[in-house]
Amino acid sequence: MHAGIIELNWSFLMILINVAILYFILKRFFWEKVRTFMLDRQAAVQDAFDSAEAINRRADEKMQNYSRRIANVEEESREIIRNAKARAEAQAKDIVENAHKEASDIIAKAERTIEIEREKATAEMRQEIAALAIMAAEQIVEKEISSTGQEAIVDEVINKARSTGWQN
Repeated sequence: MHAGIIELNWSFLMILINVAILYFILKRFFWEKVRTFMLDRQAAVQDAFDSAEAINRRADEKMQNYSRRIANVEEESREIIRNAKARAEAQAKDIVENAHKEASDIIAKAERTIEIEREKATAEMRQEIAALAIMAAEQIVEKEISSTGQEAIVDEVINKARSTGWQN
């Protein structure tokens, strides 16, 4: 009385009839609802995937825009730095040119002052030489004219000129 896995008896037949009736009842009353539910669920999942994909595309576009903006900002900052360097170099050049100009003006003014002082000194020397010449002429006239006397007078005039600070 060993029974096999599947035996054909009345209970097996009743189970098959019950399964068939249950299948037809489910198909008649619930199949469309379940199918509609599954299709709606599938559509909702597909919409979620589509919206996630659209969000990812927008995020990628925004990322590209931000990358471009960052690149533009970096380029603008480089341009600002270049402009600042150029302005600094121009300002330094102006400062150096002004310093050279002021130095040239100071040198020219010093040269003019030196020239004026030289002219004053020359005028004073002329006056002193004229005074010495007059003094020498007076002494020559007072003394007897002799060759040795003239040499002594000339030496004396030269010594007096040296002692007053005149040197040629």
